[in-house]
Amino acid sequence: MAFLQIVLLIVPGLLMLGLGVWGGFALWFQLPGPAWGRVLAIGLWALLTASALAALAGAPGQWRWGLPVFALACLAMGGWWHGIRPSHDRAWADDVARMLSSQVQDDIVRLDNVRNFDWRSETDYDIRWESRQYDLAKLLSADLLLSYWMGPAIAHTLVSFGFADGRRLVFSLEIRRERGEAFSALGGFFRKFETVIVAADERDIIRTRTHARGEDVYLYRLQLRHDQLRKVFLGYLERASQLRERARFYNTLTSNCTTIVFELARRLSPTLPPDYRLLLSGYFADYVFDHGVLTPGYSFAQLRQAGRITARALQGGAQDDYSRLIRQGVPGVTPQELDHDPEKR
Repeated sequence: MAFLQIVLLIVPGLLMLGLGVWGGFALWFQLPGPAWGRVLAIGLWALLTASALAALAGAPGQWRWGLPVFALACLAMGGWWHGIRPSHDRAWADDVARMLSSQVQDDIVRLDNVRNFDWRSETDYDIRWESRQYDLAKLLSADLLLSYWMGPAIAHTLVSFGFADGRRLVFSLEIRRERGEAFSALGGFFRKFETVIVAADERDIIRTRTHARGEDVYLYRLQLRHDQLRKVFLGYLERASQLRERARFYNTLTSNCTTIVFELARRLSPTLPPDYRLLLSGYFADYVFDHGVLTPGYSFAQLRQAGRITARALQGGAQDDYSRLIRQGVPGVTPQELDHDPEKR
């Protein structure tokens, strides 16, 4: 009996404490107004949480109001949270200001708002958005890119598609930052950012990370058949169209740069299991290796060592052979790719 009473006390208590912590973060990241106003709101919310916990623990009679008041506060918090909606109408940062649009007819894909910035630093760049046309019949390869920006466990995940004419296009699911806004992994749990899919020239999106942000980038060749390449490529376009039609929030856990790759991979292999490396994205290449999608005949350590392209990327400028330069020595990349002159644009 005593054990049951303890359980009936601990479970609701942990639930209330969890709601208290969650509500505090929600107020910090979403409540409009100055920081001091958010601090006051969080303080009031903490007081209501503490009063409810005191009432649950059997504090003297004057605390009995804590439970019903906290319940009403939770209802109000839930209504407010439900009313927070994603939007396309904000003052966006330059590099996510436009959304990708596509038209597909048989093998021909026309893309508008492909990003091709020239980056000198994070704040010094030339803005350039382009319309491009690709022939899916000439889709030749796909490479997994991991860009490390916060230790070995966290990386940004991108996929670069190569065509027989030497051109490459990279897809990346990213937060859609407002001007002056910085990424917060914690804020990504609390509807702080919208989501956007960026299609970019390889020289733009890799140099953003190696040159402008000082990140460490690795490249791995994916072993996919042509029909699989096409399916993943069109999957990115489908998701981009969905986001264009209806704004959605980024979520650090469930809707991020790595989970979209996993989602599209499951279209090729529906039995792929979830894994902790979807959250700890710095280890995502290990996951892909374990499922036999990287170049065979090498250990993962060998693929990782050969795939570290940071130094080569820093040596290269924005010249036409940039994509060939960064792939020198990467297992799975064919000599024909390295010898091919990209189509001049």
